[in-house]
Amino acid sequence: MTNSHPSLRPFRIEIPQAQLDDLKTRLANTRWPQELPGVGWSRGVPVGYLKEVADYWRTGYDWRAQEAALNQYPQHLTTIDGQNLHFLHVPSSEPGATPLILLHGWPGAVVDFLDVIGPLSDPRSHGGDPADAFHLVIPSLPGFGFSTPLAGPGMNPARMAGILAALMARLGYDRYGVQGYDWGAWIGPRVGRLDPERVIGVHVTAMVTLPAGADGEMDGLSEADHRRWQRMQNANDGYFHCNSKRPQTIGYALTDSPVGQLAWIVEKFKEHTHPEEGLPEDSIDRDRILTDVSIYWLTGTAASAAQIYYEEICASALAGEQDGIAGQRGTVPTGVLVSSHDDTIRPWAERDHHIVHWTELDKGGHFLAMEEPDLLVDDVRTFFRKLR
Repeated sequence: MTNSHPSLRPFRIEIPQAQLDDLKTRLANTRWPQELPGVGWSRGVPVGYLKEVADYWRTGYDWRAQEAALNQYPQHLTTIDGQNLHFLHVPSSEPGATPLILLHGWPGAVVDFLDVIGPLSDPRSHGGDPADAFHLVIPSLPGFGFSTPLAGPGMNPARMAGILAALMARLGYDRYGVQGYDWGAWIGPRVGRLDPERVIGVHVTAMVTLPAGADGEMDGLSEADHRRWQRMQNANDGYFHCNSKRPQTIGYALTDSPVGQLAWIVEKFKEHTHPEEGLPEDSIDRDRILTDVSIYWLTGTAASAAQIYYEEICASALAGEQDGIAGQRGTVPTGVLVSSHDDTIRPWAERDHHIVHWTELDKGGHFLAMEEPDLLVDDVRTFFRKLR
């Protein structure tokens, strides 16, 4: 393990005050749309709710406190395959700790993992077994947050996986694990496929499983899996189509309007936290949600973060190609943690991955590291305990 590679540059988040002042001015000058009466959340984020959250963002939220919380942890920039990469590196004080890379999704950021850093890297101080300690590497995915600018077209999940495997090699880690959710759960197994000699295991939450079009693949699905597949088909995928088909176009609105960026992200927290009928802040602290939104706003990465959807969905289809590892069954031991919100279908997961660990929860949503950090930490420890 090393932080002395010549390409590693120490980094601290230091947003200029002028940007924060501009944000408050834009929030104060928001042009609000009209709203149909009585529709609630059925057609998008209600005006009354968003006005209240935007006002808190402008007058009550303290970015500097959140910035300081992130800056408690060592951060670096490096360049791999032409891509600038930002990451937190939190080595454990335990000599036998296992290296572990944590991968966020959309609309997420490195801030999503703040509640699990201490328990995972220093279990001794958090009521755990020191043998379960991890050296943590937490990157901003290419095009997200401070991993900018995006190196160019073609930055799909497979290429990201190669960059992340190279990062772990650059840090001197000969054996390591991977944990991820959302896009992190899509990229993480690809890291394992690209680097199977060094990846000891991949643990995922919010894993996407899809039918392959094979005869009989619906046969034998449990009643619960049929319900999950039905929910997947009925899910609101408007954001998905915008991100995957016109990421640059939607980026103009989100990069120019902080309330637009707020609505675009807070709707996902509403729909993907548990219980869905509650407000997002019933599941995740409002300041944490606003820190996620603020990172997208302050780094201007709405468009670049959406490009991963285009690369995986549209660019590959136009080229008539897979990414080189799609369709290959993984060989690295894989653990899956399924929250009450997730629609991961086990037979399809086992078709594509070497599943050796499976846990289903009766609570928690898409953002487990923020919603139920203790449950995530416990399952990660349990899974990797078998593989060390």
